[in-house]
Amino acid sequence: MFKRNKAVLSAERALYLKKRRSYITLVNVVRVLIIAALVVLWEMAGRWGFIDPFIMSMPSRIVKTVANLWREGNLFYHIGISCLETVIGFIAGTLIGSVIAMLLWWSKFLSKTLEPYLVVLSALPKVALGPIFIVWVGAGMGAIIVMTLAISLIVTVLEVLGGFLATDEDKIKLMHTFGASRSQIFFRVVIPYNIPTFAGALKINVGLSWIGVIMGEFLVSKAGIGYLIVYGSQVFKMDLVMSSVIILAVAAAVMYELIVLVERAVKKRTGRL
Repeated sequence: MFKRNKAVLSAERALYLKKRRSYITLVNVVRVLIIAALVVLWEMAGRWGFIDPFIMSMPSRIVKTVANLWREGNLFYHIGISCLETVIGFIAGTLIGSVIAMLLWWSKFLSKTLEPYLVVLSALPKVALGPIFIVWVGAGMGAIIVMTLAISLIVTVLEVLGGFLATDEDKIKLMHTFGASRSQIFFRVVIPYNIPTFAGALKINVGLSWIGVIMGEFLVSKAGIGYLIVYGSQVFKMDLVMSSVIILAVAAAVMYELIVLVERAVKKRTGRL
Protein backbone atom coordinates (compact mmCIF):
# COMPACT_ATOMS: atom_id res chain seq x y z
CA MET A 1 0.00 0.00 0.00
CA PHE A 2 2.80 2.39 0.92
CA LYS A 3 4.70 1.61 -2.28
CA ARG A 4 1.54 2.19 -4.35
CA ASN A 5 0.94 5.61 -2.74
CA LYS A 6 4.57 6.50 -3.24
CA ALA A 7 4.33 5.57 -6.93
CA VAL A 8 1.21 7.70 -7.34
CA LEU A 9 2.90 10.67 -5.66
CA SER A 10 5.99 10.22 -7.84
CA ALA A 11 3.83 10.17 -10.99
CA GLU A 12 1.94 13.29 -9.87
CA ARG A 13 5.17 15.09 -9.08
CA ALA A 14 6.64 14.14 -12.47
CA LEU A 15 3.51 15.47 -14.16
CA TYR A 16 3.70 18.69 -12.15
CA LEU A 17 7.38 19.20 -13.02
CA LYS A 18 6.64 18.53 -16.69
CA LYS A 19 3.86 21.14 -16.70
CA ARG A 20 6.10 23.61 -14.89
CA ARG A 21 8.93 23.14 -17.41
CA SER A 22 6.47 23.57 -20.27
CA TYR A 23 5.14 26.77 -18.70
CA ILE A 24 8.65 28.21 -18.21
CA THR A 25 9.56 27.30 -21.80
CA LEU A 26 6.41 29.01 -23.08
CA VAL A 27 7.20 32.17 -21.09
CA ASN A 28 10.76 32.29 -22.46
CA VAL A 29 9.58 31.72 -26.03
CA VAL A 30 7.00 34.52 -25.75
CA ARG A 31 9.67 36.86 -24.34
CA VAL A 32 11.97 36.15 -27.29
CA LEU A 33 9.10 36.60 -29.76
CA ILE A 34 8.19 39.98 -28.25
CA ILE A 35 11.78 41.23 -28.57
CA ALA A 36 12.03 39.85 -32.12
CA ALA A 37 8.73 41.50 -33.10
CA LEU A 38 9.84 44.87 -31.71
CA VAL A 39 13.16 44.66 -33.57
CA VAL A 40 11.44 43.76 -36.85
CA LEU A 41 8.84 46.54 -36.46
CA TRP A 42 11.59 49.06 -35.65
CA GLU A 43 13.61 48.02 -38.71
CA MET A 44 10.59 48.06 -41.04
CA ALA A 45 9.41 51.44 -39.69
CA GLY A 46 12.82 52.91 -40.55
CA ARG A 47 12.98 51.32 -44.00
CA TRP A 48 9.42 52.30 -44.93
CA GLY A 49 9.81 55.88 -43.72
CA PHE A 50 7.47 55.82 -40.74
CA ILE A 51 10.35 57.05 -38.57
CA ASP A 52 13.50 59.02 -39.39
CA PRO A 53 16.44 56.57 -39.21
CA PHE A 54 18.82 59.45 -38.57
CA ILE A 55 16.92 60.44 -35.41
CA MET A 56 15.52 57.08 -34.23
CA SER A 57 18.23 54.84 -35.72
CA MET A 58 17.51 51.24 -36.79
CA PRO A 59 18.58 47.77 -35.61
CA SER A 60 20.73 47.28 -38.72
CA ARG A 61 22.50 50.60 -38.13
CA ILE A 62 23.00 49.72 -34.46
CA VAL A 63 24.62 46.41 -35.46
CA LYS A 64 26.99 48.29 -37.80
CA THR A 65 27.87 50.78 -35.06
CA VAL A 66 28.62 48.03 -32.53
CA ALA A 67 30.71 46.23 -35.18
CA ASN A 68 32.70 49.44 -35.76
CA LEU A 69 33.33 49.81 -32.02
CA TRP A 70 34.49 46.19 -31.99
CA ARG A 71 36.91 46.72 -34.89
CA GLU A 72 38.29 49.89 -33.32
CA GLY A 73 38.90 48.01 -30.06
CA ASN A 74 36.73 50.41 -28.03
CA LEU A 75 33.70 48.23 -27.36
CA PHE A 76 34.91 46.16 -24.42
CA TYR A 77 37.07 49.02 -23.12
CA HIS A 78 34.03 51.25 -22.54
CA ILE A 79 31.89 48.36 -21.30
CA GLY A 80 34.65 47.27 -18.92
CA ILE A 81 35.04 50.76 -17.43
CA SER A 82 31.32 51.08 -16.72
CA CYS A 83 31.05 47.52 -15.36
CA LEU A 84 34.00 48.08 -13.03
CA GLU A 85 32.48 51.28 -11.65
CA THR A 86 29.09 49.60 -11.29
CA VAL A 87 30.43 46.53 -9.48
CA ILE A 88 32.46 48.65 -7.05
CA GLY A 89 29.50 50.93 -6.32
CA PHE A 90 27.11 47.96 -6.11
CA ILE A 91 29.23 46.01 -3.62
CA ALA A 92 30.08 49.07 -1.52
CA GLY A 93 26.48 50.31 -1.44
CA THR A 94 25.11 46.89 -0.50
CA LEU A 95 27.65 46.18 2.24
CA ILE A 96 27.68 49.66 3.79
CA GLY A 97 23.89 49.95 3.57
CA SER A 98 23.39 46.54 5.21
CA VAL A 99 25.79 47.42 8.05
CA ILE A 100 24.02 50.73 8.69
CA ALA A 101 20.64 48.93 8.66
CA MET A 102 22.00 46.44 11.20
CA LEU A 103 23.15 49.26 13.50
CA LEU A 104 19.77 50.99 13.23
CA TRP A 105 17.96 47.72 14.05
CA TRP A 106 20.28 47.19 17.01
CA SER A 107 19.53 50.62 18.48
CA LYS A 108 15.92 51.80 18.43
CA PHE A 109 17.04 55.19 19.70
CA LEU A 110 19.43 55.59 16.78
CA SER A 111 16.76 54.40 14.34
CA LYS A 112 14.14 56.86 15.60
CA THR A 113 16.67 59.70 15.64
CA LEU A 114 17.97 59.18 12.09
CA GLU A 115 14.70 58.18 10.41
CA PRO A 116 13.71 61.70 9.20
CA TYR A 117 17.22 62.30 7.87
CA LEU A 118 17.12 59.07 5.90
CA VAL A 119 13.77 60.03 4.38
CA VAL A 120 15.08 63.47 3.38
CA LEU A 121 18.28 62.03 1.90
CA SER A 122 16.26 59.45 -0.02
CA ALA A 123 14.09 62.16 -1.58
CA LEU A 124 17.01 64.48 -2.38
CA PRO A 125 17.84 64.61 -6.15
CA LYS A 126 21.33 63.11 -6.31
CA VAL A 127 22.18 64.83 -9.61
CA ALA A 128 22.27 68.13 -7.74
CA LEU A 129 25.10 66.73 -5.62
CA GLY A 130 27.17 65.72 -8.64
CA PRO A 131 29.20 68.94 -8.91
CA ILE A 132 29.85 68.81 -5.16
CA PHE A 133 31.18 65.25 -5.42
CA ILE A 134 33.45 66.31 -8.29
CA VAL A 135 34.91 69.12 -6.19
CA TRP A 136 35.33 66.87 -3.15
CA VAL A 137 36.68 63.72 -4.81
CA GLY A 138 38.01 65.02 -8.11
CA ALA A 139 37.03 64.52 -11.73
CA GLY A 140 37.53 60.80 -12.12
CA MET A 141 36.27 57.35 -11.25
CA GLY A 142 36.06 58.27 -7.56
CA ALA A 143 33.35 60.85 -8.21
CA ILE A 144 31.35 58.33 -10.26
CA ILE A 145 31.54 55.70 -7.51
CA VAL A 146 30.53 58.26 -4.88
CA MET A 147 27.56 59.23 -7.06
CA THR A 148 26.60 55.55 -7.26
CA LEU A 149 26.84 55.25 -3.47
CA ALA A 150 24.72 58.37 -3.01
CA ILE A 151 21.93 56.83 -5.10
CA SER A 152 21.98 53.25 -3.80
CA LEU A 153 23.08 53.58 -0.17
CA ILE A 154 19.99 55.15 1.43
CA VAL A 155 17.62 52.92 -0.53
CA THR A 156 19.55 49.87 0.67
CA VAL A 157 19.40 51.05 4.28
CA LEU A 158 15.64 51.63 4.14
CA GLU A 159 14.95 48.35 2.29
CA VAL A 160 17.04 46.15 4.58
CA LEU A 161 15.96 47.94 7.78
CA GLY A 162 12.31 47.50 6.77
CA GLY A 163 12.92 43.77 6.39
CA PHE A 164 14.66 43.57 9.78
CA LEU A 165 11.79 45.36 11.51
CA ALA A 166 9.23 43.10 9.80
CA THR A 167 10.81 39.93 11.19
CA ASP A 168 8.29 37.59 12.82
CA GLU A 169 7.74 38.95 16.33
CA ASP A 170 6.63 35.56 17.67
CA LYS A 171 10.00 34.03 16.77
CA ILE A 172 11.84 36.89 18.44
CA LYS A 173 9.70 36.57 21.59
CA LEU A 174 10.35 32.82 21.63
CA MET A 175 14.10 33.45 21.48
CA HIS A 176 13.75 35.98 24.31
CA THR A 177 11.89 33.36 26.34
CA PHE A 178 14.81 30.95 26.00
CA GLY A 179 17.23 33.66 27.15
CA ALA A 180 18.83 34.45 23.77
CA SER A 181 20.97 37.55 23.52
CA ARG A 182 20.29 40.27 20.95
CA SER A 183 23.19 39.10 18.81
CA GLN A 184 21.88 35.52 18.83
CA ILE A 185 18.43 36.75 17.82
CA PHE A 186 19.93 38.79 15.01
CA PHE A 187 22.14 36.09 13.50
CA ARG A 188 19.84 33.11 14.10
CA VAL A 189 16.43 34.65 13.41
CA VAL A 190 16.63 38.06 11.71
CA ILE A 191 19.30 37.23 9.14
CA PRO A 192 17.81 33.89 7.99
CA TYR A 193 14.32 35.40 7.93
CA ASN A 194 15.50 38.26 5.70
CA ILE A 195 17.26 36.31 2.95
CA PRO A 196 14.48 37.38 0.52
CA THR A 197 14.96 40.97 1.72
CA PHE A 198 18.69 40.85 0.93
CA ALA A 199 17.89 39.34 -2.48
CA GLY A 200 15.39 42.12 -3.17
CA ALA A 201 17.91 44.77 -2.09
CA LEU A 202 20.53 43.28 -4.42
CA LYS A 203 18.10 43.35 -7.35
CA ILE A 204 17.16 46.97 -6.65
CA ASN A 205 20.81 47.94 -6.29
CA VAL A 206 21.64 46.57 -9.74
CA GLY A 207 19.45 49.19 -11.38
CA LEU A 208 20.39 51.96 -8.95
CA SER A 209 24.10 51.28 -9.38
CA TRP A 210 23.84 51.52 -13.15
CA ILE A 211 21.84 54.74 -12.82
CA GLY A 212 24.51 56.21 -10.55
CA VAL A 213 27.35 55.21 -12.88
CA ILE A 214 25.67 56.56 -16.00
CA MET A 215 24.75 59.82 -14.25
CA GLY A 216 28.32 60.14 -13.01
CA GLU A 217 29.71 59.47 -16.49
CA PHE A 218 27.36 62.10 -17.88
CA LEU A 219 28.98 64.65 -15.56
CA VAL A 220 32.62 63.60 -15.62
CA SER A 221 34.06 60.79 -17.69
CA LYS A 222 36.42 60.13 -20.58
CA ALA A 223 35.32 56.52 -21.04
CA GLY A 224 32.35 54.26 -20.38
CA ILE A 225 28.86 53.71 -21.73
CA GLY A 226 27.64 57.03 -20.33
CA TYR A 227 30.52 58.79 -22.07
CA LEU A 228 29.51 57.22 -25.39
CA ILE A 229 25.92 58.41 -24.92
CA VAL A 230 27.01 61.98 -24.15
CA TYR A 231 29.57 62.05 -26.96
CA GLY A 232 27.08 60.62 -29.47
CA SER A 233 24.44 63.21 -28.54
CA GLN A 234 26.94 66.07 -28.75
CA VAL A 235 28.07 65.18 -32.30
CA PHE A 236 24.53 64.03 -33.20
CA LYS A 237 25.50 60.41 -33.86
CA MET A 238 22.21 58.91 -32.78
CA ASP A 239 23.30 55.45 -33.94
CA LEU A 240 26.04 55.58 -31.30
CA VAL A 241 23.58 56.81 -28.66
CA MET A 242 21.06 54.06 -29.37
CA SER A 243 23.81 51.43 -29.56
CA SER A 244 25.11 52.54 -26.15
CA VAL A 245 21.61 52.35 -24.68
CA ILE A 246 21.18 48.80 -26.01
CA ILE A 247 24.59 47.79 -24.64
CA LEU A 248 23.64 49.32 -21.28
CA ALA A 249 20.37 47.35 -21.22
CA VAL A 250 22.17 44.08 -22.01
CA ALA A 251 24.86 44.70 -19.36
CA ALA A 252 22.25 45.52 -16.71
CA ALA A 253 20.19 42.45 -17.65
CA VAL A 254 23.23 40.16 -17.39
CA MET A 255 24.14 41.56 -13.97
CA TYR A 256 20.53 41.14 -12.81
CA GLU A 257 20.44 37.51 -13.97
CA LEU A 258 23.68 36.82 -12.09
CA ILE A 259 22.01 38.10 -8.91
CA VAL A 260 19.01 35.84 -9.60
CA LEU A 261 21.33 32.83 -9.94
CA VAL A 262 23.03 33.69 -6.65
CA GLU A 263 19.62 34.06 -4.98
CA ARG A 264 18.54 30.63 -6.22
CA ALA A 265 21.76 29.03 -5.03
CA VAL A 266 21.42 30.58 -1.55
CA LYS A 267 17.74 29.59 -1.28
CA LYS A 268 18.57 26.04 -2.36
CA ARG A 269 21.37 25.79 0.19
CA THR A 270 19.18 27.16 2.99
CA GLY A 271 16.18 25.04 2.00
CA ARG A 272 13.99 28.00 1.04
CA LEU A 273 13.61 27.08 -2.64
